[in-house]
Amino acid sequence: MIYVTGDMHGAEDRLYGKEWRKLKAGDILIVCGDFGYIWNGGRFEKEAVEYLGSRKFTVCFVDGTHENFDKINACRETYWKGGMVHRIHGNLLHLMRGQIFSIDGTSIFTFGGGESTDKDIRAEQGLYWKEELPTPREMAEGAAKLDEVGCEVDYIITHEPPKRVKSAMLLRGGEVDRLNKLNGYFEEIEAGCSFKKWYFGAMHEDRAVTPIHTCVFNKIIPLGE
Repeated sequence: MIYVTGDMHGAEDRLYGKEWRKLKAGDILIVCGDFGYIWNGGRFEKEAVEYLGSRKFTVCFVDGTHENFDKINACRETYWKGGMVHRIHGNLLHLMRGQIFSIDGTSIFTFGGGESTDKDIRAEQGLYWKEELPTPREMAEGAAKLDEVGCEVDYIITHEPPKRVKSAMLLRGGEVDRLNKLNGYFEEIEAGCSFKKWYFGAMHEDRAVTPIHTCVFNKIIPLGE
């Protein structure tokens, strides 16, 4: 079974909560960005990575904005279920941008990244990586992968949502509209592709925003729900 959840931000309580008890051997959990357990190399972080990598189920994540891209990109690249990943440790994988994975007959397009609102503060602290925003090459590769399958996949999993979805969520919450080039890129993908559902985590809500756009955060839900 394939499940999805939202930003974990390296939180200890997310690893041992009751939601994790539903995961069985052979299951796959995909985290929609801001995984957060690969950050400063501390003791808890090392224990968390070893714990997650040794589960009988597989934990995968697309990158968000609060990630240590130096550490992630230093991990071994390998081919997994039709797409490229960084193998962090054992059954813990980073799903690279612009890939299409085929899992149990289900096709999933993944594309991490975003733009952090606190990047100026983090840059001063040495905790900001410019790699959080995708390059033109990465976006072109993602578009090419979709073209190869006739712009049709079952599911799309990202950290950020498409432009109009993000704008609607921000306005609903009375927040200032803050869009980036990735939101625009996803808007173009949505307009040109056929898919069943799109999952994202950046907005920190557990809510079906539209019939085909689902924001995930604390809950672990079956893919397709």
